[in-house]
Order: sequence, then structure tokens, then C-alpha cells
Amino acid sequence: MVGVDTAAPALHSVLLATSDWPRLHAALNAAGLPSSDLLLPGRRFFRLGLEGEAACYGGLEGDGPEMLLRSVVVPSSARGRGVGRVIVQALKAEAVRLGAVRLHLLTTTAAAFSQGLDYRSAERVAAPPAIAATAQFTSLCPGSAAYLVKRIGPGATEEA
Repeated sequence: MVGVDTAAPALHSVLLATSDWPRLHAALNAAGLPSSDLLLPGRRFFRLGLEGEAACYGGLEGDGPEMLLRSVVVPSSARGRGVGRVIVQALKAEAVRLGAVRLHLLTTTAAAFSQGLDYRSAERVAAPPAIAATAQFTSLCPGSAAYLVKRIGPGATEEA
């Protein structure tokens, strides 16, 4: 993964091997996040660690210009120190590297946090077909989940 903001906590990121997925599954379940689709194609999950802390996780789903930011888990011991922001920035940088121009996310608990990172609320019906067809949209996240979008990459603006 690409480097992240040096003023924030230093994270080391590793693309998860299949052998690491049981820990990701357990972390997602403990956080009340969906995990039943982890092994489906088109998903990339990362373990991001702080020195001496429990692992944090995050993922990207899809290929091409539209990608889904998903499965961001920060242990309670690491919250309130900018770790979530650094994880999202690192995942955004990886999405840009992979050719994405917009990141999408669904959340039931982190809409304000995401808006603080310049993600903009959008109507679910406005999601592009590749995003609307994901398991997150079709079945895993409730209809009440907030849908947010952010332009990323070269020429990105504040608008979704």
C-alpha cells in the first residue's frame, strides 16, 4: 500500500492472505459488521497495525473506476487517536493506485466520521450498477444505512 499521513499514527499495512481471514472475520463479527461475503471475488482486505496494538482492518471491493470502501475495524484501544482516518486515507490511496475515481461506502454508525473525511451523502438509487450490485448494497447492510461517496484520484473535487 501507499504511504499515509506522517503526522498521524504510523500504520504498517499488509494485504491479507487467506490464512489471515479468520482473524478478520472475528474482528468484523465483534464489531457487528457483515462478514458472510469475505471469500467472494473482487475483495481486497488489509491488516493495518500500530506498534504494540491490536490489528485494524479495512477493505476495498470492486475493480475499475467505482470501488466500495468496506470493513473498516478499529479496536476500541486505538480509537480517538486518528487511526480510523489514517486507515481510510491508506485505503483511498490504494484505490487510486488501482484506478478508482470514486469510493462508495455504507455505514450505520460512521456517517459523521466519513463526512469529516469529505465523503458526501447520496441516495442509494444513485449508486452505479457495479456498486448497487454488491452484497453490501443488496443484502448485508440495512436499507437505513447511510450511503456516502467521494471522488478520488487525479482531478478529484470535493463533490461526489
